[in-house]
Amino acid sequence: MHDGELGADQQAHWQQTYTEHPGMYGGEPSEPARYAAGVFHTAGARDVLELGAGHGRDTLFFAREGFTVRAADFSPVGLDQLTSAAASLGLADTVTTLVHDVRDPLPLPDASADAVFAHMLLCMALSTEEIHALTAEIRRVLRPGGIFVYTVRHTGDAHFNTGTPHGDNIFEHAGFAVHFFERSLVDSLAEGWRLTEIHPFEEGDLPRRLWRITQTLPAAVQPAK
Repeated sequence: MHDGELGADQQAHWQQTYTEHPGMYGGEPSEPARYAAGVFHTAGARDVLELGAGHGRDTLFFAREGFTVRAADFSPVGLDQLTSAAASLGLADTVTTLVHDVRDPLPLPDASADAVFAHMLLCMALSTEEIHALTAEIRRVLRPGGIFVYTVRHTGDAHFNTGTPHGDNIFEHAGFAVHFFERSLVDSLAEGWRLTEIHPFEEGDLPRRLWRITQTLPAAVQPAK
């Protein structure tokens, strides 16, 4: 299966999943989102871009924490659920949604976000080349000193090297394709950034084994007086 075909297949699969299982991840935020909110607050961030927001459990948490949030996902069904939840919670003024496939450039201006959060988005069915391109786009839309917190499943995960292989460390289980990260990929994505932390953790029943990565753009250089 070619990359484009796999991407289209995954988009259809997530659309069906959100349709059949509304709010499938529940209403409580993920632990990485709780961590990220603390980091963002400490840095004085106000505008957060969440990639792969799904039905929005972390988006709504960020909004309740006082951030203005732009939530992007390639599933209109998931984002419709997010929009409805935001309205019911009185958060419609601080949450906007964007139907977007991260294989394409982000439709946002340069330096328009203080922070970016992505929980298990970079380890979806994206090629290494697509992951690098996405990280470059994230760098473009972040302001100087901006923070990027993301999580990925890695090659120490029990599902790595099992299931249906698609090449480039991508394996499919029960219809969900995952790109399992090697440490070298994390390091290469952090080139030109300040890599603050690579934190290993587990999530779910398998359990899934992940890294939570925090990296920061250099601050703007002040002109000499």
